[in-house]
Amino acid sequence: MSTERQMRSLSLAIGAIWVVLDQLSKHWAVNRLSGGRIIHVIGSLQLNLSFNSGMAFGKGKGFGPVVGVIALVVVVVILVGLRTGASRLGAVAVGLVVGGAVGNICDRLFRGDGWFRGSVVDFIDVQWWPVFNLADVGVTLGGALLVLGALLAGRSRRASESVGSAP
Repeated sequence: MSTERQMRSLSLAIGAIWVVLDQLSKHWAVNRLSGGRIIHVIGSLQLNLSFNSGMAFGKGKGFGPVVGVIALVVVVVILVGLRTGASRLGAVAVGLVVGGAVGNICDRLFRGDGWFRGSVVDFIDVQWWPVFNLADVGVTLGGALLVLGALLAGRSRRASESVGSAP
């Protein structure tokens, strides 16, 4: 199997696993935290069920369909981009971003009364930041890893160029 194909498979596997973990955790949260139940974990971390029908941080109520369509387009663009070679770090990062995006798209598709009219289930509450979920963690962590990978690739490229230009 080619390296490119291995990286694509790694991204897709991580994305699929992340979607499953996200949806299982949301199923648990809806069943265990309904009715205003809050579970205190440690420090300011608690599990507290909320539903987001808007954009990030609960802003833009009513824009859920727009956000859902944009997220779907982004996922398709990222998946098409998987055809180009990527590092292992890049493949993991893409898998996390795609898995997180698809997890929240599933909520918008299947937790409402119409096409992209559903609300995203959020339940991880640190009390000093908006409530979020594992899909959000995947998108954020994957995005950070993509930035890190780009920085490392640039650093490596600059180092090899300076070695190649030495007298």
